[in-house]
Amino acid sequence: MTNLPVRMARWSAYHPWRAIAAWFLFVFVCLGLGIAVGGNMAQSADYRVGEAGRAEALQEQGGLERKPLERVLITAKGSGPLDAAKADAAVLDITERMRRLPEVASVGGPVRSADGTAVRVDVTMKGPEQEGKKHIDPLLAQTAEVGKAHPDLRVEEAGGPSISKDVQGQRSEDFSRTEMIALPVTLIVLLLVFRSLAMATVPLLLAITSIMSAIGLSMLASHVFPDAGVGTNVILLIGMAVGVDYTLFYLKREREERARSGGRLSSEAVVELAAATSGRAVVMSGLAVAASSATLYLADDVIFSSLATGAIVVTFAAVISSLTVLPALLTKLGRRAERRAERRAAKGKAVRPVRQRRTGRMTAAMLRPTSRHPALTLAVAVFAMLLMSAPLLNLKLTDVGRETYDRNLPAMQVYHRVNAAFPELKAMNQIVVRAEPDRAPQVAAALRDLAGRAKGDPLFGGTPQLRTSPDKRITMLELGVPHDMSTQAARDSLTKIRETYMPATIDRLPGVEAEVSGEVARYVDYPEHQKRKMPLIFGALLLVTFALTVLAFRSVVLGLVGALLNLLSAGASLGLLTLVFQGRWAEGLLGFTSMGSIGSRVPLFLFVILFGLSMDYQVFVISRIREAVQNGVPTRTAVLDGIRSSAGVVTSAALVMVTVFASFIPLHLIEMKQFGFSLAVAVLLDAFVIRLMILPAAMLLLGERTWWPSRPTGQAEVTAPIMRSPQNVG
Repeated sequence: MTNLPVRMARWSAYHPWRAIAAWFLFVFVCLGLGIAVGGNMAQSADYRVGEAGRAEALQEQGGLERKPLERVLITAKGSGPLDAAKADAAVLDITERMRRLPEVASVGGPVRSADGTAVRVDVTMKGPEQEGKKHIDPLLAQTAEVGKAHPDLRVEEAGGPSISKDVQGQRSEDFSRTEMIALPVTLIVLLLVFRSLAMATVPLLLAITSIMSAIGLSMLASHVFPDAGVGTNVILLIGMAVGVDYTLFYLKREREERARSGGRLSSEAVVELAAATSGRAVVMSGLAVAASSATLYLADDVIFSSLATGAIVVTFAAVISSLTVLPALLTKLGRRAERRAERRAAKGKAVRPVRQRRTGRMTAAMLRPTSRHPALTLAVAVFAMLLMSAPLLNLKLTDVGRETYDRNLPAMQVYHRVNAAFPELKAMNQIVVRAEPDRAPQVAAALRDLAGRAKGDPLFGGTPQLRTSPDKRITMLELGVPHDMSTQAARDSLTKIRETYMPATIDRLPGVEAEVSGEVARYVDYPEHQKRKMPLIFGALLLVTFALTVLAFRSVVLGLVGALLNLLSAGASLGLLTLVFQGRWAEGLLGFTSMGSIGSRVPLFLFVILFGLSMDYQVFVISRIREAVQNGVPTRTAVLDGIRSSAGVVTSAALVMVTVFASFIPLHLIEMKQFGFSLAVAVLLDAFVIRLMILPAAMLLLGERTWWPSRPTGQAEVTAPIMRSPQNVG
């Protein structure tokens, strides 16, 4: 047997200590290089999409780009009126303190609320918008000092940098709590599967070390694909899932081969036999996850690029660990078991043989109607999946706005109080115009005309601000919107500008370029950008899935069946996600406040990752079936026996995946909740409905046509048995 997985497993089995040392060296080198080189975080320019992105590029050309901005809010303590003299003293104090900080670029003058109950001071920080959270602590410290110096007033601060800092801190706490839940539960599941602490620890060990190496590799990769701050999240999410899955596939097959040999083969031979089947399945599954994830690069979006990079590097690491260090660990564990058996035999005690577990009752119950009535089973199961997909007809996609963040965060509490006192700050529309310098007066006049038309319109609020770049090429008008950017009123304000006010004013000037940016435009344009990219990504995803299935099994029919089943599974899980998160009935149950929509990134991420993960099960299950057919077993018998023999590992792997994904549901960030819920549901449906009912029913109905145009007859490839040797070659 000359294929790469077997050659790697053979070397590792005969040189276990070298393989183990090489793996840990690989992990430490990857992590060390990543830390030494450092990560490359995405900058504001990397997030630009659509018209809003083009407008932001114009802003940068004129030096009018968004800067990290904090707002200091001064109000009376309690419900009493604001003392103007005390407020003025606090304003003077905070202004002087902030101006002395090296992190501060400018401090604006005091602005009083319309009802006179609040005063705010705007503080603009130095550096790019995305870097503000790194330097916010000195500003927060000065605000706290002013609050202490003026005990009769409430002096507090909020803005993009302080909110980002609080959200990042909460996210870190959430993920730490998730790890504390996911790891023990995963270990318990593995203990139930293997009934051995040593065997249960191996998948966790390999998953954790794969994640460590992937984090280092992702830091290096970020210099090609900038990290949007989600790379580590997806590495944890996918790393635990595929790391445990691949190890589980290998471990279960090794146990089967050991039980089948009855002690006649050495540990090295057993591991090699397992590599001949599960090793190839792991490589194909890893290739499927990586190739599916790579389609996210087609989204032309830095967040999806980060997600793709994280998924690819952690899958790569998990495959390498399964082909190198895992055979070595299994060999060492096997030798230990052999020595224990020899000691028991020397003492005259009976040696307990390794037994293959029988088909579970639930698996047998689900397969019974499938084997007896495949057409009816297929029809009922497909109808149920389509029924779960029905809510997709009402799917609404929106970007996840700042107002969805946890209101218990200190910065978010202040943020909402600022918006209550100054509603015109809730959102902003920015009309950006580029023209020749000598036309700046014309452009300014047209923008003043636009501002005049918007005056009195309830969709807008506050005082319009007109700014011009030093070289007179870029002019920008800012119009406040007294509505949260997720509301229909905010979206209407953008539509009014783009479709009514601009055509009547700025668009009448020949030879100028005009675009609209701001929070509302970002919120609206991002989902639209994703919708335009979806057909391309879905098409590439279906093509990749089809091609990899055909490559793995030489069957066009299985390629088509696999693509359709993945669509069915993804559609049902996304339909249930829509039913749960787009409505309000499950808010108390899952701890969230409904946006009335689904995060625009969730469907793409779900489809791509699910297509890759589904290939894990598909490759493993069909490999067992094809292996039997190659040995001359009729397709019907091979299907039923293959499903029975693989059901245990598939359901065990699914339970591990569901544990990992479901641990993301308690997170505070609504988008992460939706990711976790949709993936957990998708894996459950895929493992229990698709693999135990729909796939076998379809294959039973297709019969020998399943393998068209090839026919996998003849003897399967078999390794020459390596007899047990007393020599320790480790």
